[in-house]
Amino acid sequence: MCSLPPPDQSLSRLTSSSNHISSAPTMAERSGDASPLRSRSSGLPDFKQSVKLKYVKLGYHYMITHGMYLFLTPLVFIVAAQLSTFSLADLRDLWDHLRFNLVSVVVCSTLLVFLSTVYFLTRPRPVYLLDFACYKPDDSRKCSRRLFLDRSALTGSFTEENLEFQRKILERSGLGENTYLPDAVLSVPPNPCMAEARKEARDVMFGAIDELLAKTNVKPKDIGILVVNCSLFNPTPSLSAMVINHYKLRGNIVSYNLGGMGCSAGLISIDLAKNLLQVHPNSYALVISMENITLNWYFGNDRSKLVSNCLFRMGGAAILLSNKRSERRRSKYQLVDTVRTHKGADDKCFGCVTQEEDANGNIGVSLSKDLMGVAGEALKTNITTLGPLVLPMSEQLIFFATLVAKKVLKMKIKPYIPDFKLAFEHFCIHAGGRAVLDELEKNLQLSDWHMEPSRMTLYRFGNTSSSSLWYELAYIEGKGRIKKGDRIWQIAFGSGFKCNSAVWKALKKVNPCKEKNPWMDEISNFPVAVPKVTAL
Repeated sequence: MCSLPPPDQSLSRLTSSSNHISSAPTMAERSGDASPLRSRSSGLPDFKQSVKLKYVKLGYHYMITHGMYLFLTPLVFIVAAQLSTFSLADLRDLWDHLRFNLVSVVVCSTLLVFLSTVYFLTRPRPVYLLDFACYKPDDSRKCSRRLFLDRSALTGSFTEENLEFQRKILERSGLGENTYLPDAVLSVPPNPCMAEARKEARDVMFGAIDELLAKTNVKPKDIGILVVNCSLFNPTPSLSAMVINHYKLRGNIVSYNLGGMGCSAGLISIDLAKNLLQVHPNSYALVISMENITLNWYFGNDRSKLVSNCLFRMGGAAILLSNKRSERRRSKYQLVDTVRTHKGADDKCFGCVTQEEDANGNIGVSLSKDLMGVAGEALKTNITTLGPLVLPMSEQLIFFATLVAKKVLKMKIKPYIPDFKLAFEHFCIHAGGRAVLDELEKNLQLSDWHMEPSRMTLYRFGNTSSSSLWYELAYIEGKGRIKKGDRIWQIAFGSGFKCNSAVWKALKKVNPCKEKNPWMDEISNFPVAVPKVTAL
């Protein structure tokens, strides 16, 4: 039986929960700074303060470059409209003229062949998403807050002050009581070794792929492109080689293994697969997004590195893409656009998330107190570039008029922030932490309903890094919210510093009663009210 709560019930639950939500600790608080709890620099920058013109121009450049073939469509209609006005006598005169004028025949034929060639060469191949699967670990790997703190205390690695610090971070993080950690971390004593890390990788990757292949009935030998992304665990042989070996994929497969690219690597993998599908006709592309916890658990007392222990959890996703037009009928989504933003040229952006050793030689991921500001600037740049590609003309005209008034006429007005709710029905925002979700909700003027998938994913599964976007989309599907024609915006950010977006269009209504995803056996329990927390 498939049982779903009424839509108004889901919305009312989340509305009530929003009254009990406060921001997560800022980076300054996490690193022990003496700055105020609500310092001006702790949140995202105000998106209405400034808009850099070069990123607006970049968005229009993308729209023109990637959509040149669209300009040929009006030309075809104009020619067809003109021909429709011809009478039989006009057509006979034209035929007589062409019969006895070789130059005109050659010119017309050449023009027709040229325009047809330009159209077919510039028209991008459509990229379809057949289906995706998210890994759900066994119940034996569930980690409540109490279990997390007990296991942390039993290691003997953390001071009493830092155990208390982790407890407060957990309370403010937005994570619930049923997230997952690998066996190596939950064991007493912990067993972080290469063998356990490989075991975690196999469980996550193969678990997600097995479910995906069962859902799509695609044979492993038919897969021509493989992209695997995992930021912190890159063994030899690679993770992509592990997949090829396990499923006996074909010898000429085009495979890539992306490492060190942070939580936004999932959309980088999608963008890479999209580009590969433009040059490999009639292909399937398998994309795997995951993170590995086992060898990246921090056993020191640097607070900027302890935050990662509290937020990151076990998870992964497998996505199957194709450029076969015959697959459109059974595909769920079509990829509309991808926009990538990289701020690595700026030293502050480059160093805000860094894997490094502490004073005692313990390796961990350090989060800078500048992280929120850096993330905000990257997000603002990305959505400024994305706007011209997705926003309706009415919003673009208002935005453009405001920009001209400010930049050209030097009028003292705030830039107009377009309403992205007019461009998208659903939002999948990387569930990195409560603070960023709170700030994005405010700056993009999103409702509790729009933020629900991100907040509930953070609550139920924690920060699963690059795969969190797919748990969010699975949540939306599980709630029965995907209708044919709906547009979905996935946005993620990660070390480097990078911010990436992907836009999808639903090709059909997704029936939750026929879905198999990690939410379905408990979807009626969500959304839940997240308890109110106090300041650190």
